[in-house]
Amino acid sequence: MDNYEYTELLKNITIKMENITGVVQPDKLRARLQEIEKLENDQEFWNDAANAAAVQKEKTQLQRKLNKYSLAYEALHDADELYEMAKDENDEESIESLYDDASSLESLIRNMEIEVLLSGETDANNAILSIHPGAGGTESQDWASMLLRMYKRFAERRGFSVEVLDYQSGEEAGIKDATILIKGENAYGYLKVESGIHRLVRISPFDSNAKRHTSFSSVIVSPEIDDDIKIEIEDKDIRIDTYRASGAGGQHVNKTESAIRITHIATGVVVQCQNDRSQHKNKATAMKMLKSRLYELELEIQQAEKNGVPKSEIGWGHQIRSYVMQPYQQIKDTRSNEAYSNINAILDGDIDEMIEDVLVSQNRG
Repeated sequence: MDNYEYTELLKNITIKMENITGVVQPDKLRARLQEIEKLENDQEFWNDAANAAAVQKEKTQLQRKLNKYSLAYEALHDADELYEMAKDENDEESIESLYDDASSLESLIRNMEIEVLLSGETDANNAILSIHPGAGGTESQDWASMLLRMYKRFAERRGFSVEVLDYQSGEEAGIKDATILIKGENAYGYLKVESGIHRLVRISPFDSNAKRHTSFSSVIVSPEIDDDIKIEIEDKDIRIDTYRASGAGGQHVNKTESAIRITHIATGVVVQCQNDRSQHKNKATAMKMLKSRLYELELEIQQAEKNGVPKSEIGWGHQIRSYVMQPYQQIKDTRSNEAYSNINAILDGDIDEMIEDVLVSQNRG
């Protein structure tokens, strides 16, 4: 990287940082943190435990965002200042050092850009992620289980926790359906771009003739909504079915109909839960899942109407990504138009770069 390239890099990063500053509005963050500090000094504030907890959560998020912003801003400011000084003094050693640090600076600013993109109303929430295999029996069910493992590994890599809400094994291999709750800051913000149809091309391990097969699985991601978001669901709007739980869970799974399936009649949205021995608890969890799905659906409708898209075209029924394992190895995302060759690492949960590329491309679009 020569002086001209480094100057252009700093210029582009500075423009990006100015855009970030306009969105983050650090002065407003600092002002709000001061307001919260005053609230905390008032004993009356702590008497309302629910409100205090909500404000404390807000404080943590604001402080984290401000800290990340300050780190990126100061790094860019220091790099710019050191570069000007090194140029004036013809200090080649310092300039070379700045060149070496350029990729780290770019990465820091990109992380801050992603942080800005994850500032939607529910982006900081936990994520409810459901996987459904397409037609194709064992082949698609095996692909669905591969996706489930990928998301679990992604959560593990980021320090998120995973709770299995529903799991139905396939007869021979894989899964018929699975729903997990991924808990962690910005879990939904990251995983929301995973909603859609995922296509796999590979030589089937279930085909004795070693032929290439194409399989599909759908992924649906909804935010776990807070209790303060009111979604009214009347009994007449839903149908509730009970069934015997399957999979891990103890002997009770074969004896009691503790699993719950709820169908929202107007929209056709179906949720199910079997993670608890108690039918009552499973019903409560399933209702929360349904409210999250309906909330997400309403947001999609509002966004589609804003963009002039017919309601009939709304939904996750479109292919977002292809995973090709034979005759070559490549993953291609249709939104970012980026291709990736590290397919084994990605299937092991290293999906951050793919997700971030989609977030950035959608924002530019």
